[in-house]
Amino acid sequence: MPPHTVVIGVDSSTQSTKAAFTDTATGRLLAVGRAPHVVTGEGGARESDPEVWWQALRDAVAAGLKESGIAAADVVGIAVAGQQHGLVVLDAEGRPLRPALLWNDTRSAPQAAALTAALGGPEAWTARTGSVPVAAMTASKWQWLRENEPETAEAVAAVRLPHDFLTERLSGRAVTDPGDASGTCWYSTATGAYDPELLALVGLDPALLPEVAASGAARVGSLTESAAEALGLPAGIAVAAGTGDNMSAAVGLGLGGAGLLDHPVLSLGTSGTVFAASGTRPASPALSGFAAADGAYLPLACTLNCTLAVDKVAALLGLERDDAVPGGEAVLLPYLDGERTPDLPTSAGLLTGLRHDTTPQQLLGAAYEGAVFTVLRALDELLRACGLDPADPEVAGRPLRLIGGGAQGRVWVETVRRLSGRPVIVPGAGELVALGAAALAASAATGADPVAVAAGWDTGEDVVLEAVERDLAAWDRIGSVLESAAGPLLGGDRSA
Repeated sequence: MPPHTVVIGVDSSTQSTKAAFTDTATGRLLAVGRAPHVVTGEGGARESDPEVWWQALRDAVAAGLKESGIAAADVVGIAVAGQQHGLVVLDAEGRPLRPALLWNDTRSAPQAAALTAALGGPEAWTARTGSVPVAAMTASKWQWLRENEPETAEAVAAVRLPHDFLTERLSGRAVTDPGDASGTCWYSTATGAYDPELLALVGLDPALLPEVAASGAARVGSLTESAAEALGLPAGIAVAAGTGDNMSAAVGLGLGGAGLLDHPVLSLGTSGTVFAASGTRPASPALSGFAAADGAYLPLACTLNCTLAVDKVAALLGLERDDAVPGGEAVLLPYLDGERTPDLPTSAGLLTGLRHDTTPQQLLGAAYEGAVFTVLRALDELLRACGLDPADPEVAGRPLRLIGGGAQGRVWVETVRRLSGRPVIVPGAGELVALGAAALAASAATGADPVAVAAGWDTGEDVVLEAVERDLAAWDRIGSVLESAAGPLLGGDRSA
């Protein structure tokens, strides 16, 4: 391959598309093109038109080409990392039959509960898929569609995940990867294939599903003439299978079989997630036991309410994000969209512990604390799923890598430090999901291991923050409120 070639890593998230133009040899970020998405829905509904994602990809690539000043002929590969779990249903011409049901659409909570029971409970599901159906999972959404829009379900000619839809538009091939497929609850992490019994359980013809590539870095095709014309790129460049956004972020961090294993990551974005790449297959009902993009595993816990929920509280109080101070006696669980972890899909926000001297700044601080507590709560279970003892001093002292939009916020970082008591690393690389996708594209173009590619790129200096004393009083106070409120006030299963 000639020097100074470029790959494009695409982050197609809930809110927007980002196209990261990346130097293949060094990982230097040359430009990031951006374009917004539109999310609609009230109550528990959250939907987007997949055609908007395709247009946003076109716009983001065009913006990145203009910003970078490179020649389109310098681009040698492209890969898409997309928001996980979304249900995209297409007709025989590849056109969406309806808006996609997004990961944070909670209407399918009853279907998730019914599916869990139908197979024999949470343990039966984790043994097969690594995960238990919740409203976020694709199988639950498909079941909701069958029950609520049966005519649409009958007309479906293809079922795709968001990143699959875009990869097919690029390459002309119906293909997914093990990482994103493992978030459907019809793919078995035990066998590495679609599970016929689970497909039968949800009434889904396997012929409607994409082929599963060997990894997210596998070259699944070349950019078609029509896609090349739409994007202004050369036809024939490598198209990787791509993966889900969390799997791509792990690659971007150099986590995987050719990099770091069993090192936890906390992502603060629209959702809050904690995950680690591991060589141990996870099977805990408290986690999503995903596959990674490179052949390892990616145990993960995800919360629905993170930065957007805290921003909403700040707006209600008329405060800026950095106006927050520790919450004092106040506890605010910002479950504004229901919650996934713990499994409380019908819950709303809960505020308790008000006093005459409680300030608006403390209420905002309590929202930060509630969101951070919720995602950190799953960390010990995550470590156990990796085969580690959370009480082992060496394990307890491992730094927590902090990524996502919240990692750039002073209050988010300090709240994580205070409630976790761990050292914190804020990676120097920006746009980690897009960077991971760029590494997948580079791998598809060159044949190199994607984790090794990302680990070898010079992507910026990490910020390392020492551990501070853990605020156990705040931790215990929030935990007590969640435990006592989960049943009578928040609904759902308090053990989730």
